[in-house]
Amino acid sequence: MRLETLTALNAERAARRAALIVTDPEDGGQRLVRAAEIDADPLADILRERLRSGRSGLGEGPDGRPVFVAVHVPPVRFVVVGAVHISQALVPFAAQLGLDLTVIDPRTAFASPERFPNVRLIAEWPDKALEVVGPLDAYTALSALTHDPKIDDPALIAALRADCAYIGALGSRKTHARRVERLREAGFDEAAIGRIHAPIGLDLGAVSPAEIALAILAQVVSTLRKGSDKPRDAAPAGA
Repeated sequence: MRLETLTALNAERAARRAALIVTDPEDGGQRLVRAAEIDADPLADILRERLRSGRSGLGEGPDGRPVFVAVHVPPVRFVVVGAVHISQALVPFAAQLGLDLTVIDPRTAFASPERFPNVRLIAEWPDKALEVVGPLDAYTALSALTHDPKIDDPALIAALRADCAYIGALGSRKTHARRVERLREAGFDEAAIGRIHAPIGLDLGAVSPAEIALAILAQVVSTLRKGSDKPRDAAPAGA
């Protein structure tokens, strides 16, 4: 890889932006395509599909020539607000999926290393904790699980403003209706509020914390892979 291409790629990585390296196998020529440039690229369809899947591979250009597309995307950060039983169940699932998990909860009785060993745990209010996590972005998933508006709402507001890839919130329809009113008062329109998956998780009929955790992560993966940000209609049991 040429130095200027590597330098440009490293700049995109440092900024947590996706980029693709297109290589011509016949002559070895390479070029970098930033995520924001895909739509204007002659290989747009191939590049979008590779970026959606997150996998590198061969494709065919419009002239019939083969191309190899190497995908470089930031690691997905999964911010969980609420050190609750569901969050404990999320830990092993998230690790197997390669998600960079952080648990936030100002309630030190819940946010303890004993309950969350080997997990990045921040026992602060979301406003302060998110400064430690770093800027939220399009490669961040955030789930609010405390049922406490004083904790959940600031995190949801930050996630909406940052256009996070996935935003979910635990609670019944009545709970979410009250949440919607608070978010409207905070200045968010229906389109923005509609990005919140609430009630949270795919409709698996989940009951236990582990089942609800599975439903949440299934929805996170579906959103990341399919690019679908349409909240579902039914809640997992117990949400």
